[in-house]
Amino acid sequence: MKLINRFVLKHFLRILLLSCAAFVGIYLLIDFFEKIGDFIDHKATAADYFSFLLNSIPLIFVQILPLAILMTVVLTLGTLGRTNEITAMRACGISLWRIVQPFMLLALALSLLLLLVNEFVTPWNAKELSELLAFKRQGTQQLSYKRNEIWYRDNNRIINIKMADPQKQELHGITIFTIDDSPKIIKREETQLATYQNGNWQAQKLTERKFAPENGDLISVQDKKQQSVELKRTPEEFASREEKNRELSFRQLRKLVHKLKREGIDATRQRVDMHNRIAAPFTCLIMAFLGVPFALQRGRNSNIALGIGLSLGIGIVYFILQSLITSFGYSAALPPLAAAWATNVIFLMLGIWMLLSVKE
Repeated sequence: MKLINRFVLKHFLRILLLSCAAFVGIYLLIDFFEKIGDFIDHKATAADYFSFLLNSIPLIFVQILPLAILMTVVLTLGTLGRTNEITAMRACGISLWRIVQPFMLLALALSLLLLLVNEFVTPWNAKELSELLAFKRQGTQQLSYKRNEIWYRDNNRIINIKMADPQKQELHGITIFTIDDSPKIIKREETQLATYQNGNWQAQKLTERKFAPENGDLISVQDKKQQSVELKRTPEEFASREEKNRELSFRQLRKLVHKLKREGIDATRQRVDMHNRIAAPFTCLIMAFLGVPFALQRGRNSNIALGIGLSLGIGIVYFILQSLITSFGYSAALPPLAAAWATNVIFLMLGIWMLLSVKE
């Protein structure tokens, strides 16, 4: 049995490496030519080009690996079927499951590997790549940008900031509304300027107004000097460049979801992306499973061109369906968990049905 495993895996790994190299190369070439204009216009150095390639490859790899695994399974089993090697193994009493078991175990191992890569590698690559491209296009670091009209919620407080200047560590035009359970405004605090000092925001002059919860009438007005303002954010967190979801790991997305909920902001999109961090790597296993019945149905009639075309067709259908269902999740038409896993479940059921048909 170990000999069969080595024989099957040798074919599988050879085709998988070639498939990954081809997909990464084509994807990288297209992406590079799309962005080369920006690099030339902003006089990119050799280090910039190297950084672009180095950070792009892991991001491309995690996207193309499921498709590469599908193509590898189809081509490997197609080749073994065309040369009657599968027939010979079946004649020796080796079950179909035993033949494809190495593929499934390797696909599972790669799925678990992608979980780790998505958690510890690709978020960093995505952030580095975004910062590189933004720096080349804008010609300056993102933290120096000012940000206007910030709204967020902190428990029973709604905070509005007219302008944030992270570089100077200043906030301008701060208004803090405190509300009760009604909800009615019971207090409003205003300051024109707050600076970040020793880990706290200090208002130069703060005006505090209190209102009666029963009818909203003004109760008191009080002016305070050098008053500490609790905003629970650092200057860096007010920077204009907000991290995109793809730049966050599963744990960071989970923290972001909890934070947005506390601030009263809809976190549906972040919840969908959070569940996708777990669901997406297991596409490798689904594709490996799906490739088995497609390859075996062709038998001796399979060929390389047909296998490649079939794999690309299945992959395109999968990613179109995944994008469609994910958009339903973003719009809250589907629960986030269902939006992340639905495509995998659909293709798994399709693979099981086709595999049972092959056995019959």
